[in-house]
Parts: sequence; C-alpha cells; structure tokens
Amino acid sequence: MPRFTSLPDWLAWQEGLHPKEIDLGLERVAGVAQRLQLQALQPVVVTVAGTNGKGSSIAMLEAILRQAGYRVGAYTSPHLLRYNERIRIDGEAVDDASLCAAFAAIDEVRSDTSLSYFEFGTLAALWLFRQSAPDIVLLEVGLGGRLDAVNIVDADVALVTAVDIDHSEWLGNDRVSIGREKAGIFRRARPAVCADPDPPASLKEVAAEQQAEWYALGKQFRIVRQADSWQWRGPQTHLEDLPMPALPGEHQLNNAAGVLMVIECLRHQLPVNAAAIRIGLAGAALPGRCQLIPGPVELLLDVSHNPHGAAALAGLLETRACKGQTHLVIGMLADKDVEAALAALAPVVDHWYLAGLELPRGLGADALRQQAAKLPEVADAPCFVDVATAMKQAFANAVEGDRVVVCGSFHTVADAMACRV
Repeated sequence: MPRFTSLPDWLAWQEGLHPKEIDLGLERVAGVAQRLQLQALQPVVVTVAGTNGKGSSIAMLEAILRQAGYRVGAYTSPHLLRYNERIRIDGEAVDDASLCAAFAAIDEVRSDTSLSYFEFGTLAALWLFRQSAPDIVLLEVGLGGRLDAVNIVDADVALVTAVDIDHSEWLGNDRVSIGREKAGIFRRARPAVCADPDPPASLKEVAAEQQAEWYALGKQFRIVRQADSWQWRGPQTHLEDLPMPALPGEHQLNNAAGVLMVIECLRHQLPVNAAAIRIGLAGAALPGRCQLIPGPVELLLDVSHNPHGAAALAGLLETRACKGQTHLVIGMLADKDVEAALAALAPVVDHWYLAGLELPRGLGADALRQQAAKLPEVADAPCFVDVATAMKQAFANAVEGDRVVVCGSFHTVADAMACRV
C-alpha cells in the first residue's frame, strides 16, 4: 500500500523528510534513480541552468518544439499556484494521481535514503517522463548545476542562461565560481550553449575541460537587432525577420538566441522549420515573468528576486513607460541581496509598498526596509503584513493610467495571483 493517497499529504510529508531544505549532492538521488532505471532517458534531453532566464528559455523551447509537432516533457521549479505546474507533458500539467503514483514508486525503492523535497520532485518528473515517453525532455536546474539533482541525467544539449551572483552560500561569491557550478551540466563531446553575452571565463574553461562543443552568444551565434524584428545567425543557419519574443523585455532576445542555438544543435535528431520557430517565439507564455494584466490600472507580475533580475525588470519598466505612476509591491526572501535589488528598481518606482512574507526564509516588511535603509527612496516606505494587504493599498492609491508592479520572489507573485483568483 502506498504511504499516502493524496498529493497534499505526500508533499507535506516530503517537506519534513530530509533535515535540510537545500542539500546539494548527487549520491543519494542518483542511488534511488539507479534503482528505478531513470538516468538513461530515451527521449532527447536538454538541461538548462543559469541565474536568470531558465524558465523563459524552457517556455520558448517548449513552444517551438510543440509547434514543430513534437511531444515535449518539461520540468521546472518552483511552482506558482499548484505543485503540478512543475511537470508538464505535451503542454499539460500532470494530474494529482500521476504524481502520487510517481511518489509511491520512489518511496517503495528508496529504502532508508533520505531525499529532499526537490529531489523527490525531480525523481517523480523523470519517472513520469519514462512512463509517457515524450520526444524530448526539458530539465530546469533548481540551484547551481554540478550538484543539482537534475544533473544525474546526461543532457544531449546543455544550455546556460545569464550568470550572476545569487545563492552565494552554496555557489560562491563571484561570477567565476558560480559559472563553474552552472557549467557542471556540460557533457563530453556534446553541445554546451551559453546565452550570457558576457559569460564568466569559467564556463568556457569547463567546456574545454569536458571537450564539449562550445557555442557562445556573440561568438558562435549572434543577434542582429532591427526596428521591430531581429535576425539570428548560427554556425549552420541564418534566420531573418524573426518576431520579437512574446515574453517582454530586451533581455529575452538573449534567451531566445540561446534557444535557437539549442534548436540548431538538435537539427539532426529533431528538425524544426522556420515557421515553427516564428510561431513558437511569438506565442510562448510564462506566468509570473513580466506578466501584464491590463486594466484601468494595469498589473505587472514578475518573479525577479536578485539584482540581475531586478535590473532587467527596471529596464522593461523604463522602456514601456505608462501614462501615470508606478506603484511597486515587493516581498523578498532573507537570503537575497535586498539592497542591490531595490537599488536597481529605485529609478523607475514612484511609490513603494513593502510586503512581509510569512515563510521560514521570508522577510517581514520591517526587516525588508531595514535591509534597504541606505536607500532614501525606501527609507520611509510603508510596510504591510502581507502581499494581499500591500496590493489592496496600492490599488486604492493608484488612479487610471497608473500601474501596479509586484515582484521580489515566486512567493510574492504567487500571493498576488491568489488575491486575484
């Protein structure tokens, strides 16, 4: 008999199973995967690592490949509203029963091996992909790359998106150290794609050590920006008059360029025509990433939670000016560089609303303000117990033509979405 029959019970139990929420290393998860024969997936596998841009890149890959007629499995994290969002097969989130069956299969063979919440989820995704046999599987690294549970699978193509400083406690305090961790997903003699226009040297060094096929934005493949379209030039393929990615922000062009390099690397296994690329780029969607909800006071939701992501959001807000003023609701986790993230946003914000996050790693609103005390724009910002209260006040203060922006964490955006359901 399975340990539990409902998804909420399985997830609640997993949260307390392992003594550490984050416990990087492959030995435990690889041992269980081996018992379940999950490491040698038959579909083509693309693994995506990076500080920012992983989810966007997978969304574009998924849209293009599905438009080309392929069945796609995608594993991403974290989720916004439902755990099921983490595992998609052919564009649909898996149902509760499938997840429960996967968890039961893992629990049956793990013996006394303790698994973290993320490791359990990763194994469940691999188990479900083996059951459903899609044409291609897209795996998003949770943290780092080298020691992340996803890295027990050898990728046919590895993609690294933008690299910046985040999760320093586990990955290092500089881009070179962090880049080396991200590059841990590279495999010998297989394509290693980098979509960061200014990558740390460690990425190329690891690719050389692995004798991987190195493809870097600005070197082996390039973007040619035009007024309302763009060109992509790769080693074998040139694509002209491409639509701007549906996901907003100039930084998405870098992500899209990396995606097209992955597509080219797979051209012999999974050929994709130009029409599928154009339709996929124009149609990709990703909730919570610069997601715009129109109205008299428009709402923009973005999960940006580090200085690099905040700077990208600020760039979008600057280029996409609104008629009125910008009201920003922000809630962040305690292990983030709060001051640098808020400093990046300060030039484009008229009114601040600091929201507390009631989580083990969450910052209360007062603590959030204290961490940004050096910023005069934030020093006297009002504090709110939670995101819902902050949003309510922001919309009460806003007038037609203004916009409300919610950012700072997946949890912040999830709470904002829940307010509107």
